[in-house]
Amino acid sequence: MDSVINKLSSDRITARQIDELVGLARGIAADGDLNQAEVKFLQKWLAANTVVSDQPVIRTLYARINEVLADGVLDDDEKVMLLETLNNFSSRDFELGEVLKSSTLPLCDPAPALQFSGRTYCFTGTFMFGQRKHCESAVLERGGQAGGLNRKTQVLVVGAYATESWKHSSFGNKILQASAWRDEGSPISIVSEAHWTAHL
Repeated sequence: MDSVINKLSSDRITARQIDELVGLARGIAADGDLNQAEVKFLQKWLAANTVVSDQPVIRTLYARINEVLADGVLDDDEKVMLLETLNNFSSRDFELGEVLKSSTLPLCDPAPALQFSGRTYCFTGTFMFGQRKHCESAVLERGGQAGGLNRKTQVLVVGAYATESWKHSSFGNKILQASAWRDEGSPISIVSEAHWTAHL
């Protein structure tokens, strides 16, 4: 009986902490901008609330914030990525912490074998592998190219963490564009992060 009471009590605390974090995320992201002090505050809050940090979405958020603050500089790419993550979280889009069900995405089926040398990659979404720049570095180290989506892009890699409502998110535009080009006959492949990492 005690274990049931402890579990219910723990669930209640977790729910309250998530509500508090949603409020924090909403407040921090409200002006559409982030600064170092806000990100550090969020990092401290997450560190102090380790019970919550066991939730997949919050673990991901905590890991992203630690990565961003590791070099002491919040650059523009990191700012955009964190804002998108906070906005998804504060709108209670909790699927962010789940690995996306690939059936909801226009991934190539069957997924093609991937090569790196001389191939051009683009990355979109939030990645388990690390920040987008880390994914791009992995491609560059293997003789490929990486950057924004354009007609020369040969592979679009979609991050494992995303929302079910990906069509309405900012990274969804890249997926829709790549999908349209593929339908027109362009040789662009759309693959999951898991498929990409399996070829590294």
